Amino acid sequence: MSNSKQQKNQQINIEVDETTAQGDYSNLAIINHSPSEFVVDFVAIMPGTSKAKVKSRIILTPEHAKRFQSALADNISRYEDSHGEIDSKEPPPIPLNFGPTGEA
Repeated sequence: MSNSKQQKNQQINIEVDETTAQGDYSNLAIINHSPSEFVVDFVAIMPGTSKAKVKSRIILTPEHAKRFQSALADNISRYEDSHGEIDSKEPPPIPLNFGPTGEA
């Protein structure tokens, strides 16, 4: 059997612990790159604050970043086929303007 056929027949058992399965909310992604990697920082910006925290950082090789781009585009297309087109207005400039801050 050739190497490519062996690789296609392999299955990967992926486990997710409870904390990771909860996920992290992000409303901003910042992407930087070097010749050898792409760094994606997922950030949560909350209304009325001037500070934001990186919730997760993912580092990808250029090849994996390209595959991720393709997989994301495919998933967005399938989502829109089921739920309608996603309204993709131009993103607001950073910092995001959440409007007036509340007072207690």
